[in-house]
Amino acid sequence: MDKLREKLSECSLPAALEAVGERWSFLILRASFNGLHHFEEFLSELGIARNILSDRLGRLVRHGILGREPCPDDRRKVEYRLTEKGFALLPTMIALRQWGEQWETGEPAFPVLVDERDRLPIQQVSVLSHDGRVLGKQDLIWALPGEIGLQQAAE
Repeated sequence: MDKLREKLSECSLPAALEAVGERWSFLILRASFNGLHHFEEFLSELGIARNILSDRLGRLVRHGILGREPCPDDRRKVEYRLTEKGFALLPTMIALRQWGEQWETGEPAFPVLVDERDRLPIQQVSVLSHDGRVLGKQDLIWALPGEIGLQQAAE
């Protein structure tokens, strides 16, 4: 167990939180997922101070989560667009939103996120096993690299 605790101290969660773990950064990402691309759009939609917005956009760009590109129709303006790395945060954003609906507000958020094909709400984000089973907290344990794939002997 001590070895496992040592490995947890090398967890990647602090690095992830350093990149995006702040309220305004998440709200900027939400706005990006919803199609906002320009500094003034973020400023107007979020009600954020200019200096904070500038700082958070810079951090998201430095971490490769947003790309900063000149607008095709006006080279004096800049667009901020999600990179592949940024888009990979979508499941995290959805999971946090669903958690907030269940545990903080107690109400569904609007608009509702639906599957484009049939317009039905998406399922709850879940932890899945390698074969697709939904796992609960009783189904999860930490393992060291040499223990992965080894079934524990039945006691």
